[in-house]
Amino acid sequence: MRGYNVVVKRASNTPDFEAWLQSRTRNGAGSPEFVALCQRLRQALEQADTAEASAQLGIVVVALQLLGNLGLDEETLSATILYGLAGESAGAEESLSPGVRVLLEGQAAAEKVWTLYAARGTHTRAEGLRRLLLAIVRDLRVVFILLARQLARLRAADRLSEDERQALAQLTADIHAPLANRLGIWQLKWELEDLAFRLSQPETYKRIARLLDERRVDREGYIAGAIAQLRKALDEAGIAADIAGRPKHIYSIWKKMQRKDGDFGALYDIRAVRLLVKDLPACYAALGVVHSLWPYLPGEFDDYIARPKGNNYQSLHTAVAGPEGKTLEVQIRSHDMHAHAELGVAAHWRYKEGGGGDASFERKVAWMRQLLEAKDDGDDDAALLAGLRTDLHEDRVYLLTPRGEVMDLPRGATVLDFAYHVHTDVGHRCRGAKVNGRIVPLAFQPSSGDRIEILTAKEKAPRRDWLSAQHGFLTTHRALEKVRAWFKRIDHTANLSAGRAILDKELKRLALSNVELDSLPPRFNQKNLDEFLVALALGEISAAQVARALHEMIAPPKPAAAPALRPPKPGAKDALTIDGVGNLLTQLARCCQPLPGDAVMGFITRGRGVSVHRADCASLARLRVRDPSRVIEVEWGNRREQAYEVDVLVKGYDRKWLHKDITNVIASANAHLLAVNTRVDPVSGLATMNFALRVTDYGQLSSLLGKLAAVPNVIEARRLA
Repeated sequence: MRGYNVVVKRASNTPDFEAWLQSRTRNGAGSPEFVALCQRLRQALEQADTAEASAQLGIVVVALQLLGNLGLDEETLSATILYGLAGESAGAEESLSPGVRVLLEGQAAAEKVWTLYAARGTHTRAEGLRRLLLAIVRDLRVVFILLARQLARLRAADRLSEDERQALAQLTADIHAPLANRLGIWQLKWELEDLAFRLSQPETYKRIARLLDERRVDREGYIAGAIAQLRKALDEAGIAADIAGRPKHIYSIWKKMQRKDGDFGALYDIRAVRLLVKDLPACYAALGVVHSLWPYLPGEFDDYIARPKGNNYQSLHTAVAGPEGKTLEVQIRSHDMHAHAELGVAAHWRYKEGGGGDASFERKVAWMRQLLEAKDDGDDDAALLAGLRTDLHEDRVYLLTPRGEVMDLPRGATVLDFAYHVHTDVGHRCRGAKVNGRIVPLAFQPSSGDRIEILTAKEKAPRRDWLSAQHGFLTTHRALEKVRAWFKRIDHTANLSAGRAILDKELKRLALSNVELDSLPPRFNQKNLDEFLVALALGEISAAQVARALHEMIAPPKPAAAPALRPPKPGAKDALTIDGVGNLLTQLARCCQPLPGDAVMGFITRGRGVSVHRADCASLARLRVRDPSRVIEVEWGNRREQAYEVDVLVKGYDRKWLHKDITNVIASANAHLLAVNTRVDPVSGLATMNFALRVTDYGQLSSLLGKLAAVPNVIEARRLA
């Protein structure tokens, strides 16, 4: 017990911790699993045989107490104990609940941020690391654990060397204190800031403490007395108000002295109270009571209700000579104004730090603060935690450069997007990328926390297929515009030639022929074919859009009317429409395998209904010559759930996993693989693969062919005629 007693006395500075621990392990308090964990912790504390082991367990003890005071649930406390006892290997226990496992994974993921911070240079922004931390933890309760553990370390910092104390203080100032501030965890925020300030600037801390000329307890006692006087005066005036004191802590005082470039005597808000009243008229009525009770200080009144701050923050701020003639700041606002300031876009951290935030981050702030406030109803807590897991899906990814700098991009961005985000020249010279040391395709979409290294060439040489949405190389508008601007600067003739090549390639890829190109420009608001081809080369018009337009333009001659046949099979309704006679029994011809979007014609068979061919099918042409009266007009209906078979040819230079990569692309496109035939030329190494696929429509096929063509080593991917 000696080690345990020393730890509790030195680290927690709270005499009732033993009672708190016993309350968790006796009389059936808590679940059996949690009780067993508390007993494991107590046993570890008793058996600690080194000062280092005692200190580390002491951090767990204090963190548990802090989390308990915040009202955190058993899962959070259990994860804190487990991680403290077993470190990153804590998640190996099979009996853990999913919630505890997620919290353990979050603490282990945070170690990545601490490693990045320790290795950072002057280029690394602490703000980026804070956002990365929030992005890689799947449950924001992890942040509570991290903050409580850091505060416990600060309380026990006397045992550390000077260098270790300075590093601990800087980490707290850069990461933990701002997070506590932004998430509204005021119980931890002020002490994190004060203790970090005491470690980093001990002499300044002591000087301000002496200037206060009173202990913190005395200041809080002063505030309590002021509140009592103010409450009595408001009651006499018939004004209902919630009053809370907020004595300034030392770090806050120092920051204001720095900001105002003044001395201690010029500060008027060392002590502060906040009044929450019913509505706007009550705000000004309460202000009158405050000014009638104590004389106000000229020049220290701000009406942020009549003139809200830029972030729509509203409140009345005044400074008065309160009891004993000591300065007292008073803030007055309605409950609605307070809710907006605490939970809305005018969150306290934004006007305090002057920073901005994205919508997803502000939603996290709001949810976290609601979680802090909803402590009376366990069901409410459960609902809020469920919301955190489902509603706060991060819409950005936080990625690392090789030097550890954090950059954020929209979710779904590729490594090529990342290259252009770093610098335009890096994007133009990009030839490959590594994610966490592994080479990946340029269309690879990394996840938060991935470290990306861009492989570059000496010369700038963007590729035109980077502009194609089908290939998926670029997803951000900024990167697309940079590539488009590059090609706009080159010779007009080169763009014209490139546009023609793209169009010819798409026509061949989709097995389209005998099309009228002069009708294309008006469909895309282009004056002539040359202008259309340049727009195609610059990516302003996609090849898929062109192919769709060509399908719509094809109009075969209208044949003679056909005799009626039996109705189609159940389930084929609306898939195809037969000219003049409504729906008939239809089947898709195996020779050309038409897809929705293809121009099609029908041929009346003997006993098998109408066989549907592509309009340019060679077999249909022979049938038309032999018996033209049986050729009828057919068009696609509105049904979208049909599945159609198509043959696709893929050619590429053989390599390890080529076939696997191609089939993975087919699977990810939700196309059904029916059959495959692969041949590899042993001399040239050229692999020829024929796939029989089932797809839903032309759009799915067009997208799939684009993705197949982007697979490394693939030189051709097209539909077989």
